[in-house]
Amino acid sequence: MSRQSRDPAYFEALYASNPDPWNFESSPYESQKYQATIGILGYRHFASALEVGCSIGVLTERLAPICERLLAVDIVDSALARAKSRCASLPNIQFENRRMPQDWPAGETFDLIVLSEVLYFLAPPDITRLANRACASLAPGGRVLLVNYTESIEEPCLGAEAAEIFIAASQLSPSRLIKADKYRIDLLEK
Repeated sequence: MSRQSRDPAYFEALYASNPDPWNFESSPYESQKYQATIGILGYRHFASALEVGCSIGVLTERLAPICERLLAVDIVDSALARAKSRCASLPNIQFENRRMPQDWPAGETFDLIVLSEVLYFLAPPDITRLANRACASLAPGGRVLLVNYTESIEEPCLGAEAAEIFIAASQLSPSRLIKADKYRIDLLEK
């Protein structure tokens, strides 16, 4: 298993061979996981949110109703184009091509940061950098939501390992943890 963060070319190749490489649109597993992801947030409304790795916008579309402003980022233009099309009727979403943690939106503050199924694509030092940047941008009382696949994968980190690295580096307080059959959801608070 490589301990180097995945580069944009890796994801561009995935989307070139399949515009929905993880079956976000049609998988019952993904639908149930999205429901749990939104559910863990309760009925809270967020003024400014950041979704890292928005892909084709399936989760983005579900986050939009609970966010006044949502910045959704990904590193693949074709995925962003599909996300923009899916969410065209939702004016509170802004889409940008950004590679994390390098292209973190400097000077912005968020009260929700969503990292769903992205951490394990990063090597441990990049997860630590991402955690530091997320903490620096998190508003008082803000929340970070981590979603990680927990089965064996050929990525720089395993999902549980990636979550633990992020949590340790962030020094945020774990608020809730959901452990499901193939994933975990961690809700962290500042």
